[in-house]
Amino acid sequence: MTAPANLIDRIGPLQWVRSALFVFQMYLAMAVMGVLYFPWAMLSRRGARAACRHYCLWVRWTASWMVGLKTEIRGKVPTGEVLIASKHQSFLDIIMIFSVVPAGKFIMKRELLWTPILGQYALRIGCVPVERGKRGQAISRMLKDVKSGLVEPGQLIIYPQGTRVSPGVTKPYKVGAALLSEQTGQACVPAATNVGLFWPRKGIWRKPGLAVVEFLPQIKPGLARETFMIRLETEVEAASDRLMQEAGYEPDQGHRDA
Repeated sequence: MTAPANLIDRIGPLQWVRSALFVFQMYLAMAVMGVLYFPWAMLSRRGARAACRHYCLWVRWTASWMVGLKTEIRGKVPTGEVLIASKHQSFLDIIMIFSVVPAGKFIMKRELLWTPILGQYALRIGCVPVERGKRGQAISRMLKDVKSGLVEPGQLIIYPQGTRVSPGVTKPYKVGAALLSEQTGQACVPAATNVGLFWPRKGIWRKPGLAVVEFLPQIKPGLARETFMIRLETEVEAASDRLMQEAGYEPDQGHRDA
């Protein structure tokens, strides 16, 4: 994938320094806020959500002036009890989505539970840990928890490709979102993004620009599973490509087919 000339001109040694400082303060802020909010978070799920939301807003704000990375949410923000099936390119799309939904919780990799601070707060806000290769079992368990009232109402965020996927790379969509919508009777809100162009999966380099997460029209429950999956993948991929093109990038066809 090739960056436009105007962005290349803006990215140099100084941007690397700014990126490193931004990443350092981002994790420092996670530790400080995690400790300050900890008593409230352990007593109340509301406290845990407040801590996570304030942290997400902090990261969005500091990214805007420390590395020149603006963030924008488009579309109608889901507020009811719905599924959100989002394109996942980096930590930034997690931050942006959680900063605007009222009661977000994620289906997350179980190993993240052992991450200091992040893991404890993830459990407190109601995230569902998933073991690699056992996603079907995790969905079944979550459905049981919902029926028994162990999981509070809110917006369950799932990444249908199962992991972070770099811009322009193709990875198949898994059926979990369709199963959840089918068995809970909840509508699914697809979400597209271009954040991976500016905040990559790995490394500290952050590029200036406008990172966007866009909520798309709901997919109502009741569709056949195959129809649901085709619509979800088509709409999310098309919207994500459009957002990348808007940012001045053109997906490399060879990369996309990798």
